[in-house]
Amino acid sequence: MSVQDYQLGADPLLDAGLGLVGLCQALLGNRDTAGGHMTDLINTEKDLVVSLKDYIKAEESKLEQIKKWAEKLDQLTATATKDPEGFLGHPVNAFKLMKRLNTEWGELESLVLKDMSDGFISNMTIQRQFFPNDEDQTGAAKALLRLQDTYNLDTDTLSRGNLPGVKHKSFLTAEDCFELGKIAYTEADYYHTELWMEQALKQLDEGEVSSADKVYILDYLSYAVYQQGDLGKAMALTKRLLELDPEHQRANGNMKYFEYIMAKEKEGNKSSTDSEEQEKETEVKKKDYLPERRKYEMLCRGEGLKMTPQRQKRLFCRYYDGNRNPRYILGPVKQEDEWDKPRIVRFLDIISDEEIETVKELAKPRLSRATVHDPETGKLTTAHYRVSKSAWLSGYESPVVSRINTRIQDLTGLDVSTAEELQVANYGVGGQYEPHFDFGRMSDVSAGGATVFPEVGASVWPRKGTAVFWYNLFPSGEGDYSTRHAACPVLVGNKWVSNKWLHERGQEFRRPCTLSELE
Repeated sequence: MSVQDYQLGADPLLDAGLGLVGLCQALLGNRDTAGGHMTDLINTEKDLVVSLKDYIKAEESKLEQIKKWAEKLDQLTATATKDPEGFLGHPVNAFKLMKRLNTEWGELESLVLKDMSDGFISNMTIQRQFFPNDEDQTGAAKALLRLQDTYNLDTDTLSRGNLPGVKHKSFLTAEDCFELGKIAYTEADYYHTELWMEQALKQLDEGEVSSADKVYILDYLSYAVYQQGDLGKAMALTKRLLELDPEHQRANGNMKYFEYIMAKEKEGNKSSTDSEEQEKETEVKKKDYLPERRKYEMLCRGEGLKMTPQRQKRLFCRYYDGNRNPRYILGPVKQEDEWDKPRIVRFLDIISDEEIETVKELAKPRLSRATVHDPETGKLTTAHYRVSKSAWLSGYESPVVSRINTRIQDLTGLDVSTAEELQVANYGVGGQYEPHFDFGRMSDVSAGGATVFPEVGASVWPRKGTAVFWYNLFPSGEGDYSTRHAACPVLVGNKWVSNKWLHERGQEFRRPCTLSELE
């Protein structure tokens, strides 16, 4: 995980649905790939650098001692070898020669053999238990690919690190691009394999010094292009590979196969029209998204449907006293309408910076990969469409959590005694939760870069210290399908969110049903 140091800048979002009513406080911080633990890795790496520098100093000190010894003996032996008999005629020189060879050279040998790396290796061994593994590295790579697709970023933009709002610009080397291409390749994602292998090749062609090998890159690239149906381009890339390595066994075999396929196509008098259609089909495969997916990505980019002026006129901001709640009569909270149907409202300045920090500190030790309910097994499991870490906090654990629960009850007018515990979720770079519902059962919902509603075209953007609220069920208990929503991946930064789900049970007198199922 969103990768950085903590800056809270989050934005509590009240994410509410009845059946589940959710309160999200988004504490937006920095960049990590599910960020709370990633910042610990930054500190781990810093500690290792300090340890490495100590090792280098110890080695330099050792070499300095050896160097002084060598220089001293160099001068001594130069003098002695000019007149060995005369030199040894002095009894002190004879004694010192015996002493050096019997004792001091042995001490020097011990110094040369002394391993100065013990402290560094010991620290490495201790810290290694916290290191990411291959699965983590693959997850981080997939996060970059998600960001690329969702926010329409070209490979050069990502590689150069030209992202909006970044504080610490970083770039990808040709070797990094090659690694991303390989990870896409192992997932049979030939579209992204082509993009990143081409970027690696481009950077090498521009003169970047790298350990990445053009032959390996062209090998992956030509196959990825072939898998997407572009035979001509695959042949051209294979020819370039063979210019660099004429004896490359696989490339020679592929070239013969490509030529055979090309000859068969010509024999069949394949029309140019068919070729054009094939190219179009290939292009469609590259962007093989469902309509909802396209809508989701557009909303994440801020390209959603715009409200008509007539509807916008019905959205207001106001001071809200919780329906004459005694706690808010003299100090009402600010409330804004975010959307009309379904009605989504935002409460401003609803959680303080101090409370945010307390919630984060309580949650950090318990953060683990968020799970979803598997309908086939009935068990909780991780899923590619939900990338975040979460923890659960009870009201009895801290006065702050208890106050937040009370605040939710006062402002929503709903009973929290049957609600879930407060969930805290952390989304780092690429963290997301794709479109889903929250009807009648617990489901881990959080806001990412934005919380979007593909069915109605709404985007709710995070703002620190605020809470966003909506009902997921009609008063009748029927699900409101317009509340299907998703958390967009975090492009830059690290988002913290807390959610509260209030169940339908216990709200019978606070939100009674009407005569209509859809009211």
